[in-house]
Amino acid sequence: MSATLTPAATLSPADYPTSRKFLIFSIMAFGMFLALIDIQIVAASLNDVQAGLSAGPDEISWVQTSYLIAELVMIPFSAFLTQALSTRWLFSASAALFTLSSIGCGLSWNIESMIFFRALQGFTGGAMVPTVFATGFAMFQGKQQALIPAILGMVSVLAPTLGPTVGGVVTQLLDWRWIFFINILPGILVATGAVLFIHVDKADFSMLRRIDWVHLLSMAIALGCLEYVLEEGPRKNWFSDPQIQISAWFSLVAFVLFLERSFYSKNPIVRLTPFRDPTFTFACLFNLVVGFGLYASTYLTPVFLGRIRDFNSLEIGTTVFVVGVGQFFSTLIAARLINRVDRRLLIAVGLSGFALSLWLTTTVTTFWGSEQFFWPQVVRGLFIMLCIVPSVNMALTAFQGPELRYASGLFNLMRNLGGAIGIATVNTWLQDWTRVHATRFGESLGQYGDTAQEVIGSLAQRIGHLTPDTAQALLMAKGLFGAQVAAQSLTLAFNDIFQVMAWMFLAALIMVPFCRK
Repeated sequence: MSATLTPAATLSPADYPTSRKFLIFSIMAFGMFLALIDIQIVAASLNDVQAGLSAGPDEISWVQTSYLIAELVMIPFSAFLTQALSTRWLFSASAALFTLSSIGCGLSWNIESMIFFRALQGFTGGAMVPTVFATGFAMFQGKQQALIPAILGMVSVLAPTLGPTVGGVVTQLLDWRWIFFINILPGILVATGAVLFIHVDKADFSMLRRIDWVHLLSMAIALGCLEYVLEEGPRKNWFSDPQIQISAWFSLVAFVLFLERSFYSKNPIVRLTPFRDPTFTFACLFNLVVGFGLYASTYLTPVFLGRIRDFNSLEIGTTVFVVGVGQFFSTLIAARLINRVDRRLLIAVGLSGFALSLWLTTTVTTFWGSEQFFWPQVVRGLFIMLCIVPSVNMALTAFQGPELRYASGLFNLMRNLGGAIGIATVNTWLQDWTRVHATRFGESLGQYGDTAQEVIGSLAQRIGHLTPDTAQALLMAKGLFGAQVAAQSLTLAFNDIFQVMAWMFLAALIMVPFCRK
């Protein structure tokens, strides 16, 4: 019998032929891509989804929030499920249920059904993300293993970046429901491929009878309530809202209970032992910062283009697409250097370059569009992989077996937490600093009121050529002037945010010397 058909019971996955390894890895990496691209695939099409489901502006945000909450819960839980069900059956079941929930999202008849299916989609898709990291590091050795963080790192950042582009194109050419239906064929292929080819470990179904339900429930409540606080906080003025207060309290209490069960449970759902390794801890902190910058910057650019330039979903998608070009070349560079250059040097260059890309967007004006955002985004794509590849390598190379799975879950959780914190934080900054700049404009206009009146009068005179109603012309002129002040206030707030994020990445350099060589 050919070695490629030897069952896992008699041949270790690390001993598989290279072609078999890459086949397994490709199936799993593609499944991970599907799960990650769906985080942001609705970002550029939320207005279309909102109109199609007759949802309110507060309700439509839950299309994103429900996915993220469910995914956060599954990512650390997946290590336990992998041991209980085996990689083969967990991955195939995840891909199959992800496909079914995608169909449900596309067939949604109201906002409530959409939120339910999006939560199911996030929960099932979340299992595929850390599983492929752990399996890749377990199967490959030496130079081949160095490719794993590069490839998965590119997928981790490319998928969310391409999400708005793919969603925008599909929505413009077909319909918003097809941003979910396009998952059907790839999902079926991944689920089938997983059943046929992924034989890397055995199931231990007895673990399912020993689940610590208190540990699982406390983790779900802690992460779910935290995500709710982060997502809804900016809209509800944070802790002045009773629901935010209650959710934050539940999250804190559940987190304390989660820690207690992690240390004292006989069968913990999540093991925190990887944090005993200082290098793993620093790698997780780097991933938290990278997640903050990656998701926040990916979120801010479409918001700016939509609110300031009034770009449609297709124009927004094509503008942010160039980040992926830089990421592709950065992946090739990082893969070649990871075994030749000190990881600390690579991550220091990556953090500095990412800070530079953010700094290049601190001079945004209301006239910025695709051309002006081109180079800052290319630079961001070029350096982001130099942050991710070394941190993945630092986090996972020291672990094996079940410990590797838990380390992978915790590491990937930190990136998603960083993204959730990042989006919530920049949303708050955007609201607060826009008000600050608007107040300053008001103070300045109060000092130079005559000049403002002259500008409004000039606008009213021009509008007067279009309408004989003088009062109406003056009212329209004031409206245009106010809209311009609001746009300038919002633009200055964007500049402030990008500047603070740039300093944050530079501050992260402080951790680099403390990492193990």
